[in-house]
Parts: sequence; C-alpha cells; structure tokens
Amino acid sequence: MRIASVERKTGETQIELTLNLDGTGKCEVENPIGFFDHMLKSFCKHGMFDLKGTIKGDLNVDQHHTIEDTGIVLGECFKKALGNCAGIYRSGFFIYPMDETLVQAAVDFGGRAFLVSNSNLTGNPFISVDEDGKEAAFQTDCFEDFWQGFVNAAQCNLHIDVIRGRSDHHKIEGAFKAVSRAIRAAVEIDERRKGVIPSTKGIIV
Repeated sequence: MRIASVERKTGETQIELTLNLDGTGKCEVENPIGFFDHMLKSFCKHGMFDLKGTIKGDLNVDQHHTIEDTGIVLGECFKKALGNCAGIYRSGFFIYPMDETLVQAAVDFGGRAFLVSNSNLTGNPFISVDEDGKEAAFQTDCFEDFWQGFVNAAQCNLHIDVIRGRSDHHKIEGAFKAVSRAIRAAVEIDERRKGVIPSTKGIIV
C-alpha cells in the first residue's frame, strides 16, 4: 500500500499526518479550524484518500502558519507516498459543479512546482459559532497559501480556476473537491503503463 507519514515541528506549528493514497475517504485529523477541517474531510472523501493525524499552530497570531504548513506536510506525504511515480497516470483533470459555482482543476506530478490559482474570492473571512457559543472564523486569504505549500512540497503543477460562482464557501469547497478528484485521477495506477515511470526522461525531477 502507498502510505506515508510526515511530521513537521517548528516554532509556529506542530503537524503530524499519515496519508494512504489507496484509502476509502476517511479523514481522522485533529484540526482546530472548523472550516478548514470541513475542507480536509471533503478532500479525502472525494479523492478516496485516508488521512489521520494532528494539526496545532499559533492561532493566537493568525491562521496563516497553520494552514500553509498543513499544505506543506500534506504535499510531502504525497511526494513520499508516490516515490518515483512509477506506474501512475501522473496528470489529472476535473471540473466540479457546486450549485452556482463551477471549478476546474488540473494537476501534474511531473517534479516541478507551480501554482496557478484564479479563485476570485472576496477575501472576507467566514464567521461561525461553535457548540459552546464561541465565535470562530476562517481566513479565506489562506486558501492560496495552503495550495502553494502543497505544490512546493509535492513538486507538482496545479491549476485551479473558478469559472463562475457567487459564494466564497462554494468556491473554496468546490476547489478542494475538484483538486482532490484531479489528484485522484493522477495518482491512480495505470495498468497499461506496467510500472514504468511516466516521463520520456525516465525519471521525475
């Protein structure tokens, strides 16, 4: 099975994640940010990845360090689990509709990190109330920080385009689902490839 564990401990965050590429869509991660937790669960559910671990960070500062570093750790998990990428499709594409929103995502695990994100978000934070009546928020400007951390660590190209939409919630959630489905397509084993590395160079760098 293609499973990888990565731990990152800095003066700002303490994150441990274990990823199973061939899972059933379970997400068992202790995540202190409600909306972000919802996004990781959606990512796993639609990509059929299993993810477990803990996320802790300096939320007294803001959410940037925690969300970006989680993207880094998740990207490192993918890179580690994929190894030399032998036998996979390598690239994937998906268009995800979510009510009034339509998002397309394309990914290539070709060894080069590049992010293009056209999310068209307002930048306004989401405000919510937890079960204890305490107000919480999600910094929507951290959306791109997460994916930038991911592509840098996973060494992949990722293009995210919100084609249309009104709700920032739908745009972000649609993007997480579109990306997960594109990644799922990219990391699936191609039986016709018969274990060969998917590159004319013979190596993914």
